[in-house]
Amino acid sequence: MGNETIARRYSSALADVVIKTGETEAVRSELKTWDDIIASNANLSNVFGNPAIGQSKKMGLLEGLIGKARPTKTTANFLRVLLRNNRLNDLSDINERFETVIEQRNGLIQAFIASAHELSDEQKASLQKMLEKGTGGTVNLNFSIDPELIGGVVARVGSTVYDGSVRTQLEKLKEQLMQK
Repeated sequence: MGNETIARRYSSALADVVIKTGETEAVRSELKTWDDIIASNANLSNVFGNPAIGQSKKMGLLEGLIGKARPTKTTANFLRVLLRNNRLNDLSDINERFETVIEQRNGLIQAFIASAHELSDEQKASLQKMLEKGTGGTVNLNFSIDPELIGGVVARVGSTVYDGSVRTQLEKLKEQLMQK
């Protein structure tokens, strides 16, 4: 099973729980902290990922950390499940996907827009309106400048890419001319 599949399954299950219990923000914040702790401590990451270290020792270490950090019951239980299934080192991917799942369930969609130059407020508003109409949700636009683009924009919403760049239009024109 790939990391994306693993992250999707765990994050969806956790989202189901936190939405029911109303702990979304608390668990979101705690998972970010736990992710930072594990990612920044190579020894801790190595212990949790090492198959030569017994599960009971890993669980003892995790319980000690939980005792000191005192997270919500939901976060603590989630961390225990991840450890039991040897997925604690996947927490970063799961946490990232969890953010996306929560946003989607709240009707918020992330869109990433690359353009050759800074877009005007009018252009940004037009893009937002078009993407919200197309997705049926509230779209949060993230803009970046891509000097590789000649002109136009490339928008990515989830796994869908809308390529309105001049470069792509020129390549399509070139293909059409070569076929004739």
